[in-house]
Amino acid sequence: MHYSEEEKAMWLEDWKQSGKNAWAYAKENGLIPQTFVGWTKKGIKQKSCFIEIPKRTLQSKLNTTCILIEKGSMTIHIPLDIDSAELHAIIAGLGAN
Repeated sequence: MHYSEEEKAMWLEDWKQSGKNAWAYAKENGLIPQTFVGWTKKGIKQKSCFIEIPKRTLQSKLNTTCILIEKGSMTIHIPLDIDSAELHAIIAGLGAN
């Protein structure tokens, strides 16, 4: 079976959270162990998932209501009054991860 880069990244993230060795994790999840171990060694090409937001933008939005997204150890606060260009940049950055 062929997996997309996004699917590989999802499997790798889940594996890291599991604390299991790669071979055992692959077998338990129906993946080909040799292939999965290869993914862990070469890694997955990823774009940076960090988006720089100017300080002046942050200061004006600190006291606004926001949407909270948590993924692993990362927490993202998205103000409800965000403009479409900023939201598009955040969504694009999330897709890279």
